[in-house]
Amino acid sequence: MIITEILARNSRLYKNETALIERSPGEKTSSSITWGEFYKESNKFANGLLKLGVKKGDKVVHLMMNSLEWLPIYFGILTTGAWAVPLNFRFESNKIKLCTEVSQPKAFIFGEEFIEKIEKIKPYLDQLKPTVKTWIFVGDSKKCPEFALNYFDFVENLPEHEPENINITIEDEAALYFTSGTTGIPKAVLLTHRNLEHACYVENSHHKQTHDDIFLLIPPLYHTGAKMHWFGSFIVGGKCILLKGIKPHWILEAISEEKVTMAWLLVPWAHDLLIAIESGKVKLADYELDQWWLMHAGAQPVSPSLIREWKSYFPNHSYDTNYGLTEATGPGCVHLGLENSDNVGPIGVPGFDWECQVVDKEGNMLPWGETGELIVKGHGVMKEYYKNSEETNKALKNGWLFTGDMARYDRKGFIWLVDRLKDLIIYGGENIYPNEIENYFMENKKIKDIAVIGIPDKRLGEVPVAIIEAKPGLTLTKKDIMDFAVNLPKYKRPKKIFFDKVPRNPTGKIEKPKLRRLYAQDERKDFTKLYE
Repeated sequence: MIITEILARNSRLYKNETALIERSPGEKTSSSITWGEFYKESNKFANGLLKLGVKKGDKVVHLMMNSLEWLPIYFGILTTGAWAVPLNFRFESNKIKLCTEVSQPKAFIFGEEFIEKIEKIKPYLDQLKPTVKTWIFVGDSKKCPEFALNYFDFVENLPEHEPENINITIEDEAALYFTSGTTGIPKAVLLTHRNLEHACYVENSHHKQTHDDIFLLIPPLYHTGAKMHWFGSFIVGGKCILLKGIKPHWILEAISEEKVTMAWLLVPWAHDLLIAIESGKVKLADYELDQWWLMHAGAQPVSPSLIREWKSYFPNHSYDTNYGLTEATGPGCVHLGLENSDNVGPIGVPGFDWECQVVDKEGNMLPWGETGELIVKGHGVMKEYYKNSEETNKALKNGWLFTGDMARYDRKGFIWLVDRLKDLIIYGGENIYPNEIENYFMENKKIKDIAVIGIPDKRLGEVPVAIIEAKPGLTLTKKDIMDFAVNLPKYKRPKKIFFDKVPRNPTGKIEKPKLRRLYAQDERKDFTKLYE
């Protein structure tokens, strides 16, 4: 079933029930829409786009912060048969320009937070062939640029019924998602309506959401991870809380006051919440949390120490970790499974309707225990890297998606994520996987975050370097770290240690290309903040 049809069904079944609640704790505001209103707003926007000349197969760029309007706009684009092109809200002007050049949109929707970035590149974009025909601004009408239509004025008097004569099939292209660029320049991932539908069934199969479950959504909606986790609730018409803020007490307040039952947390947020509990900044007794039964985490490897500590505070929680990537329509091609909540460490087993293998450089399947590249196959695999046949041919072979991630099976059939192939450090001929070292150091109670990277060395090829962030109020020295590393093999011990903040993107992934650029320099004394 095409996901716009799922929205229409939700409107019929749950017309007057709340679909979305937006909480802005920093501003102390809250607003909501019902499924009926969600459906009508999507239809109004779809009818407006069609009136502007947008048609099936056109592209519409979507650059907004999370808001109550985000999802109705997204579904409105899909309803026309056009491709939705959500952009990372952290992209600088040059990346926005690059994504616009690649996608060649007929319309461009943007929020008020991006006025300055858009104005910086608009003269250049106006010279592109074809040019962006229409700019639509979502925000305070007083701030609307002269070149843009105001969204709220634009949709005010448009028809609320679903447009007619839009023939969308399940195999049609639906959306263009740009990768986060953690391993280089963002690539344009082309997803179909089949991909989006499959994500709904995968997520619901894994977490068994019911109509009565309430889902807390915090990560950015432009990313497949956040949206596709929500799809499991969307398919059963469940309520969703859009929380604009990641402070630990805001998260707990939302869960308590909105009676949230399920929450997906990025690893840094889970760490911050545990630190707040440990330090006494938040007290769990102040919140009503008994109804909260599932915490699942993903977007990056989850250290076993985090889950052990989580379960010490939330012993009754079911836990699941999910592995995925944009090219596989977000999370779910591998998942731990609620029945394996106590098996901390592996990322899990093949997800619902997915196949997985671990292969060598020639593509031959490896036996359990041996490390190779993880490849996956299923209805969630992207159609292609748009306008990039070279990268498409590298990633897609005989229906299999080569993920670029190193993994291994254990004797029980569980998959362990070793690291990204591009993050592999080759030190004196030995393979070092940074994730293994990071997990080791996260057992240290004074460490909040750590990134391990390889930097060039004339004699050894690369050497492992650790960037370490201490927990607030605590101090660490290089001696502390080296003493703690005594049980690591010598070749895996960091050869240089820097104390600094670990940069992460909006989906929680460590920005290792940025760190490699910064720390490849010979002299770091002026930059490095030491706690010694």
